[in-house]
Order: sequence, then C-alpha cells, then structure tokens
Amino acid sequence: MKRILALILCLIFAMSLTACMRVKADDLMSGIIPNEVKTDVDLTDNAGVMDFAVRLFQNAEESSKNTLISPISVLCALAMTANGAEGETLTQMEQTLGMPIDELNAYIHAYTNSLAKTNKTKLSIANSIWFADRNDFTPNRDFLQTNADYYGAGIYKSDFGGSARDDINLWVKQNTNGMIDKIIDEIPADAVMYLVNALAFEAEWASIYESSDVNKGNFFKEDETKQPVEFMYAAEHSYLTDENAKGFIKYYSGGDYAFAALLPNEDISISDYVNSLTGERLAEILANKQSESVRTSIPKFKSECSYLLNDYLKDMGMSDAFEGSVADFSKLGNMSDSSGIYINRVLHKTYIEVAEKGTRAGAVTAVELNCEGMIQEPDEIKEVYLNRPFVYMIIDTTANLPLFIGTVTTVES
Repeated sequence: MKRILALILCLIFAMSLTACMRVKADDLMSGIIPNEVKTDVDLTDNAGVMDFAVRLFQNAEESSKNTLISPISVLCALAMTANGAEGETLTQMEQTLGMPIDELNAYIHAYTNSLAKTNKTKLSIANSIWFADRNDFTPNRDFLQTNADYYGAGIYKSDFGGSARDDINLWVKQNTNGMIDKIIDEIPADAVMYLVNALAFEAEWASIYESSDVNKGNFFKEDETKQPVEFMYAAEHSYLTDENAKGFIKYYSGGDYAFAALLPNEDISISDYVNSLTGERLAEILANKQSESVRTSIPKFKSECSYLLNDYLKDMGMSDAFEGSVADFSKLGNMSDSSGIYINRVLHKTYIEVAEKGTRAGAVTAVELNCEGMIQEPDEIKEVYLNRPFVYMIIDTTANLPLFIGTVTTVES
C-alpha cells in the first residue's frame, strides 16, 4: 500500500512540474493581432497537395526501413516559409508545394478551420515562428502578420544562444501531447529563425478490437524472414483496389478520419509499388472505394521516424531556397549587413501507435533559416491480411487527404 501511495505522489509531482513548465521566450503576439480571414475553398480540390504528399513520400521511402511522414505538417512549415520568399526562390517553392502561395495560404487556413473534433477523435495543428534576439536581424512585420492571419502562428523572440532550444522543444512536446519531445538538438550560431509546425492525432476506432479479435501470427518481411506479431482481425466494409494492390479502410469514431491500407501484390516490392504511385492515382484509389465486405488484419505496431528533408526537397525542385548565394527571402526579414537568408535544415519527426482501441500519431516539422556567413452483400468476401510489407495512411475522409502516410516493412512494438 505504501508503494502504491508513493507512486501516486510521484506521478502527481511529475504532472505538477509539467504543468508549471512555460516557454521563456518573449511572446510577440500582443503586437501582431491576427486578422479575420474569409476564404471560399473547395477542400477536395487538392490535386497539388496530393501530388506533393506522394512525391515527398517517394523520396523518404526506403525498402529496408519503416517510413512515416506527415505531408500536412511539412506543407504548413514550408508554406509559412514561402511567405517570406520572392523571385525564383518563391517560384520553385510554389511548384514544389503544388499551389501558388496565396492559394496555399487560403487552402491551409480553410482546412485547419474545418477540423472535426469529438470526445473520441481529435486532430490539432499548431504553428509557431521563433526568431533570434539579435541586433543585426529585423523580421518583416507583413511576413509575421500573414502567418498569424492564415496559420495562427505564435510569434516568439528568443536568445538563440540561451534558452531557445529548450523553449522550442517544450512547445513541440506540448503541441504533440508528449508524443514527440524534441525537434532540435542544437542551434547553429548563424541561425536567425525557426518556423515550426506540430500535429497531434488521437482517435478511437469506430469499432474497437476486443481481446478475442487479437491473435498471434507471423509477419513476413521482404527477405522472407518471419516475425511473430499480434494481429487485430475484423470485418470491414470499404475495399480498395488497383492493378497492383488491394486494401481497405477502417474508420475512426465519427467517420471524419480513417486508417487506409494498401497491400501490394505478392510479385511487387514495396518500393516498386510506392514509386508507381502519383497524387492523381492515390486520390482515385481513395475516391473509388467499394462497399464490399472484407476480412482484414492489422498488426499492432509503433513507428518513430526522423528525417532531414533537405535533399528530398531539392530533388523535388526547390533547390534555390537552400543556397545562401541565390536564395531570396527578402520578404521574411532584413540583415543589417546584407547577409543572405537561406534554409539551412528542414527537420521532420513522426510517431504513430496503432492498437486495439485506436491510434495516436504526432508530427513536427521545423524549417531552420540561417544567414550566410553567419454494406452490400458481395459475390465473394474479400480478404486483406497485412502480414507482409504494406502502405498505410491516416486520411481525412472529407477532404480525402492523407495526414500521415507510411510503410511497414518490419513490425515495431
């Protein structure tokens, strides 16, 4: 009894410490008041966003590793950054991100303001801008205002040589509900700004798995080795298919979000299947779901991934933003010595846990800017058992948009 009491007291103490933790940076939102923005956007008109999501996924995927990215998180952080770009730098970023920046601002604003929340399902998206408290850098007020208006971005001035790293990481932890505890290990001496997005998703299945639905089995890796895992079995009613794969959709409570899985045909490797996708093709697969009974299994799994996205984004077409000698972020702010501002790093971290009751997933993206020099009865019952490498997504069923997209090549628990 004493041990239990001591444990409870320790937990209460730890929770009280967390509650007392506060960001120490100067919050400048008192001087930047977000304006009301009215947009008329069709959220299903998202071909550019889907194309960006698939191309980023293809660049990140490695056949020997689990993959997990959040296209929406990366898009938000880069779109905020693009609001400070001009000339060829902006052109390349717009082409890579899939929309002109004005349209992208409107789309993301409309999307984040349409998010469905219930007691059993919650998706939250938060944005922040952190700039160095230094005499030689002055951020552009119009740039800050635009990101406050469209992204609700919190704006902070901080000592990049002092508490800024801990402040940013604390903000990340708080806005991913503790799923990701940090994004930055160290701040370079010539860093002038961070633009950070955090996304947290927590949802209960519309039909949770009972203990009788969980059985042990083997997951077969691409090298044909067997991995003993726990599978969750159920009958679903949304079947996905194309010429190279079959899959299903399992809904979360309320139906606004869903888990979608695609299992490549046995003669197609996971990498070959991922590389065969396009944004248009993926949108077609999701839009053309069939109302058919399908017997399914999902392995219980967790996945944590960390990426430096620089090379992926350069390959996708936005190379100038990373080159100090040519990058044009003149709308973002000014250096007193005319030093050029450029993207030094785009950092991305993700987390997911899929189990009997539902799913928890988090994502963070940080753009680091530096200064240079400084039910219908079917004819037959379908079966999709995810017992070998597969592609999966968490999708917004209204916009038909992947919030997360990844692969499972080995089951981590």
